[in-house]
Amino acid sequence: MKKKLLTFAVAALIAAGAGSRAQAENYTIGVSVPTADHGWAGGIIYQAERVAKLLEAEHPGLKVIVRTSSDPVSQANALEDLTTEGMNALVILPIDPNPLVNAIKQVKSQGVFVTLVDRSPSVNDGSVRDVYIAGNNYGLGFVAGDYIKKHTPDAKVVVIRGLPIPIDQERQNGFDNAIKGSNVTVLAKQYGNWNRDDAFKVMQDFLTKYKHIDVVWCQDDDMGVGVLQAIEQAKRTDVKYIIGGAGSKQFIKKVMDGDKMVPVDVLYPDTMVATAMEITAAHLYDGVVVSGTYALDATLVTKENAKDYYFPNSPF
Repeated sequence: MKKKLLTFAVAALIAAGAGSRAQAENYTIGVSVPTADHGWAGGIIYQAERVAKLLEAEHPGLKVIVRTSSDPVSQANALEDLTTEGMNALVILPIDPNPLVNAIKQVKSQGVFVTLVDRSPSVNDGSVRDVYIAGNNYGLGFVAGDYIKKHTPDAKVVVIRGLPIPIDQERQNGFDNAIKGSNVTVLAKQYGNWNRDDAFKVMQDFLTKYKHIDVVWCQDDDMGVGVLQAIEQAKRTDVKYIIGGAGSKQFIKKVMDGDKMVPVDVLYPDTMVATAMEITAAHLYDGVVVSGTYALDATLVTKENAKDYYFPNSPF
C-alpha cells in the first residue's frame, strides 16, 4: 500500500510469523463500526472498506464483512448476524462500549478472535477482547500544546474543546501539561461539541471578547472549519494560526499547500479500524501473537510529511 496504516509496524508482525500458514486458508473477519454520522466516522468506514479489498486480494481465502450500525442495539444485532455468517475474527469500534460488553463477550466465548478499537468499555480485559487498539487522546493534546510552546512561546491562546466526556478531558490534560511552565497563556476554554457550526459561534464570541488572539487550539478538524470561517468573516489578522486534530483531507491539504493559518495538524487516525483489520489478518494468516494493547501515535502532520496522510477520495 502507498500509505502505511501502521506506525508500529504490521510488517514486523508479519515478518515475525515465519511459519506462514497457507494463503488460501479460508477465514472470515467481521467488522462492526458506527454509521457515518460525522466526518471522522465516514473516514473510518471508507478506510475499512478500502483495506478490506486489499486484504481479500492479498489472501484469496479471506472474506471481510463490514457492517455499520446506528445505535448500540442495532450493533448488538449486527454482531449476532456476523456470528451466524461464521466469522473467525471480529474487529469492532463500539458506538457506546459499555452496553455492548455482554454482546462482545458472547462473541468471544464462541472462539472468535476479538479486536476492540478506540472506545474501551469499563471492563477491558481478556474476557472482552484479545487486542485493544486506540488513538492517543492525551498525545493529541500534548502534541498541539508542545507545537505552540515551541513555535509561539508567548502566545495568547483560546481553546475550543469537544464534549464534556473523558476523551475530551484526556486531550485537555495533554495540552495543559505540554504548556505547563511556559509563557503560553490560555485566555478561555469553551465546548464546541465537535461541531463546525457550534465552533463557529464559540469563535465569534472569542473574537468579540478578546482583541488579540495569537493561536486557536480547536481539538478537531471539523470544528476548525467553523473557526476559520469566523476568523475570515471578522477580518481578524491577529490570529497567527489554528491547530485542529484528526487528519481530515481538507486540513491535510492545507498543510501540504503551506497554508499559514493551518501550518500543522495532529492525527487521530481514521485508519485505526483498518489498522486493526491488518493486525487481525496477520494473526489469522501468520500465526502472529498480537494480544495486548496498542496505542497509535498522535503524529504531528507537517508540510514535509503531509502527503503520507492525504487520502483525496476519503469522505473525511
